[in-house]
Formats: sequence, C-alpha cells, structure tokens
Amino acid sequence: MEKVIIKNPGILGGEPVFRGTRVPFKILTDYLEGGDSLDQFLEQYPSITREAAVAALEEARLSLAAQLHENTARRVRSQTAICWFAFAW
Repeated sequence: MEKVIIKNPGILGGEPVFRGTRVPFKILTDYLEGGDSLDQFLEQYPSITREAAVAALEEARLSLAAQLHENTARRVRSQTAICWFAFAW
C-alpha cells in the first residue's frame, strides 16, 4: 500500500504532505492540537479524504512507535555495554 504522507524536495521543500496535494501533514496535527475536529480540517481541505487523514495519522503513530522502540533498544544496548564494562573492570 502506498504511503499517504510523502516527502519530496520539489514539493514545499520536502515538508511532509498528503500524497497528490500540497497540503502539509502538519496542518492536520495543528488543527487537532488546537482542539479542532477532523471534520473541521476536512471542511477546510476538501482535497483530503477522511480515509487519507485517518491513514496519515496511523502512519504517524506507527512511525513514532518505531522511533520509540529504536531509542529504547539503543538505550538498552548502551546500558548493557556500560554494565559489562563495569563488571569486567
């Protein structure tokens, strides 16, 4: 399945946008953070479908979860190396 959010240096300088548009994904998160509803966002940006907006939020959630997992794994590897060094010392 194609990603809903793309980054292309030729579109808004590489800012993440909804595929096939010049609508930045950040606008959706700004709306939601500001207390607006998804419906309010969709009314202002009719080129974005509800399905695309929901899929974009899911992509962002999965990306964040993967980053958190990688950071945790990196921290555990680092702590393991420190413990091993202290024990070997």
